[in-house]
Amino acid sequence: MEESYEVHYEKESDFLEVLFGEPSKSITTEVQEGVFVRKDIKTGEIKSVGIVGFGKRVQLLKKILASYNKKFPLEISISN
Repeated sequence: MEESYEVHYEKESDFLEVLFGEPSKSITTEVQEGVFVRKDIKTGEIKSVGIVGFGKRVQLLKKILASYNKKFPLEISISN
């Protein structure tokens, strides 16, 4: 069975969140500065990943890859 997911982007705060499956009671951990992972309390299953400053991080990644003549593996367009 294929797992469902949703992607939400908040332009004002430049915050991207990808949610996996059905919501459940979870705990959130900051795994790296500005990167949050939410896991189900009982199963440990990842329920969402959130990234603060997403647009800025993507632009930086694109610049780094371009310096090595590599392309970002997917097209990301952020709009209202």
